[in-house]
Amino acid sequence: MSLESFNSIYQRAAERKGGETALRFLLGDGADDQQVKQLSDDRLLSAFTKKVFQSGFVWRVVEQKWPDFEQVFFQFDIEKILMMPEEMLEVKASDPKIIRNFNKVKTIKANAQMIFEEQQNGHSFAEFVAKWPSDNIIGLWAYLKKHGQRLGGNTGPYALRALGKDTFLLSRDVEGYFRAHDLISGGINTKASLNTIQASFNQWQQESGLSLAQLSRLVAYATGDNAVQAA
Repeated sequence: MSLESFNSIYQRAAERKGGETALRFLLGDGADDQQVKQLSDDRLLSAFTKKVFQSGFVWRVVEQKWPDFEQVFFQFDIEKILMMPEEMLEVKASDPKIIRNFNKVKTIKANAQMIFEEQQNGHSFAEFVAKWPSDNIIGLWAYLKKHGQRLGGNTGPYALRALGKDTFLLSRDVEGYFRAHDLISGGINTKASLNTIQASFNQWQQESGLSLAQLSRLVAYATGDNAVQAA
């Protein structure tokens, strides 16, 4: 099946969301990768860790406990994290102030190592992420999955979105769109599916000038059970 035009998706989403004014409000502003570049790398490790702990858990509980996570793990200072011996990790994983999951706690040091290794190339990890081209955002997903721990699936992309990096998300509605239009078959995270989805978003971005984040929301609003009545 040929790829649906941006205008077609936009008009359908506008009808479902009560008009173009309402839709534009829902789409929000585009992401600004330059803001990501200004972040310190401890903020990236914090974001990665938060999404690891939110995966398969109640997000609200993780959010409530996050100040304690920051305190227990030295505000995610990369050097301090890397200096922690295994025994200290075990002790911190049993601290009742955080969510006690040793396997997830171990990812903090592993992902700090990923960040540290990229820093050896003469730039911050934030700069590395900011400069990654949006027309191959799935390549950055793959990098995080390969070099980090527990950053595959939706965890890495959701962390990037939280940091302000422009990315689409494979939400249930976005996946539903691509399946309903016979653009993908099989697993959503297969190489073929991801390449097709990336190419589709690239085409829509060329047509519209919107960010990947805005386009991702647009596809979701044009699909699934999220219609609203016009005021």
